[in-house]
Amino acid sequence: MCVVLLGIAGADDTTVVEPSSPATAEPRPDRHPNLRRLSPAEDVWIDPQKKEVVVGGAIALDRGMIEVFACPRHTKEHEAIVATSASARLVHAALLAIGLEPGSPVSFDPDYAAARGPIVSVRVNWKDAEGRIQERPAQELIRTVSTQAALEADWVFAGSVFWKDPVDGTEYYQADGGDLICVSNFPTATLDLPIESSQANDELMFEVFAGRVPPRGTEVDLILSAGP
Repeated sequence: MCVVLLGIAGADDTTVVEPSSPATAEPRPDRHPNLRRLSPAEDVWIDPQKKEVVVGGAIALDRGMIEVFACPRHTKEHEAIVATSASARLVHAALLAIGLEPGSPVSFDPDYAAARGPIVSVRVNWKDAEGRIQERPAQELIRTVSTQAALEADWVFAGSVFWKDPVDGTEYYQADGGDLICVSNFPTATLDLPIESSQANDELMFEVFAGRVPPRGTEVDLILSAGP
């Protein structure tokens, strides 16, 4: 789904325009009618009073090694804890709408330079088997392999990058390929860790914190706000 947001200077003047939505992008139920929804076909809402972004999704992995914490659905579910029912592009636009400005993605050439940007707090909200609301910081659902402790670093709004197809001029937001909230460093990440973290399969630093993450398929909300 291609969504263009015009006039974004803050949450109160967000205008959503959808000039080229595919016919297959059916409207989804609005689970948060009290919040401002940015697209009828994607689960992204803004709470203007709290300056929070709410992103809907579901648990993709409840055990195993990971490269990303959250990815758009149908991208990197094999290495992500959460698959979102939203594009990374629209989440980026929502963060702009609550007043956050992106910094710059990680760079490896000529030397490693960490991702920069404002810290973004990420919380995860879901209902357990008894119907009780559970909420944890996303870091508590990620285990550092070397220490077996929860992730301690905060994410920063790096902002990913755009790429324009030289053939037809179509512009692509690179994080839509799967790199929405990363734990391995990717130059295409919307949110990345400002610490060096390998993406090589035999050097992955993080895994699902088994026992803390609800079962696969559990519906969740990610709540993003200025951190820490």
